[in-house]
Amino acid sequence: MIKRTRYFLAVLLAVTLFWAGCAPTQKTPLVVFGAGSLIVPLNAVEEAFEKQHPEVDVLNEFHGSIQVLRHAAELDEPIDVVLSADHALIPMLMYSRNMPGTDIPYADWYLKFASNKLALAYTEHSRYGDEITADNWYEILGREDVRIGLSDPRFDAAGYRTLMMLKLAERHYQKDDLFSAVFSGQFTQPVRDLDREDHTVILVPEILETKTGSKIFLRGSSIQLLSLLESGDIDYAMEYESVIEQHGLKKVSLPDPVNMGNPGDAAIYESVEVRLDFQRFSTVKPEFPGEVIAYGLTIPANASNLELAEEYLRFLLGPEGREIMLANHHPLLVEIAADRPENLPGSLQGVVSSED
Repeated sequence: MIKRTRYFLAVLLAVTLFWAGCAPTQKTPLVVFGAGSLIVPLNAVEEAFEKQHPEVDVLNEFHGSIQVLRHAAELDEPIDVVLSADHALIPMLMYSRNMPGTDIPYADWYLKFASNKLALAYTEHSRYGDEITADNWYEILGREDVRIGLSDPRFDAAGYRTLMMLKLAERHYQKDDLFSAVFSGQFTQPVRDLDREDHTVILVPEILETKTGSKIFLRGSSIQLLSLLESGDIDYAMEYESVIEQHGLKKVSLPDPVNMGNPGDAAIYESVEVRLDFQRFSTVKPEFPGEVIAYGLTIPANASNLELAEEYLRFLLGPEGREIMLANHHPLLVEIAADRPENLPGSLQGVVSSED
């Protein structure tokens, strides 16, 4: 009996050791939160990075840029890398807020790493798609039977940039009613544009809801508008050029003084700004000045895997990452600029080519 018991114990131990040896190695998670316009290129970066680092599991999650940073700085989620479509949101929402029980801000540096341009996306099924051009697009958007997708400016950089872009277009084409033709009467509480000589302030109300029968379809991020375009629920949506190219949509390109992507027109963009007319953010003023589109990234102070996050950013901003981003229609800036470079992790000093 004793021998039989020992035999069974020996067999059990052998089986246990066998399965322990065969069990898959636990991968280290790397949590990356990015703006929705980065879905396609960052998923490609994830695949390439994991091939080089089979022990790592990159966990991508995408939202509107404001939501991305609120997950980190308001909900205190342990995120390893955040990437925003508007670099200015990082100091606004992360520099100004400390981790609970400390005097340590959620971030004290960031990198500008990419730009973009706004353009008008549509499909072969869009109303008036057979007649829209770079010269009449704003007139077509003003038609009552045209359905337009708008990402929520309270949560997404593409949303408040769309508002700015339409005011810039109003001036560029000298059409005083361009902005109102698109937005007037569409919301239960109006989006107001206050013209002050050569400067315009656009006020977005705390409650932004479309009226029944509105031509505007509001969604939390610009990427959510793509399915509405493809299904035919909307005719047009303002999107980043990179996203339009990635998804093979039809495009109306906008002139440089309007598309917010040309550094030579920075002074023109500065003539507009968007203010959220409420106090959703208790510690900051939700004001977004017009400027050249620039994406920003950082590693939150409460990141779980600091060294791995730095390695990921070296890959993203290095030769292989640049090639992947370019192949996915979203090239990186030639010069990567650091805000507060004195706080930049030492391992990332080599990726910075200039300083603000």
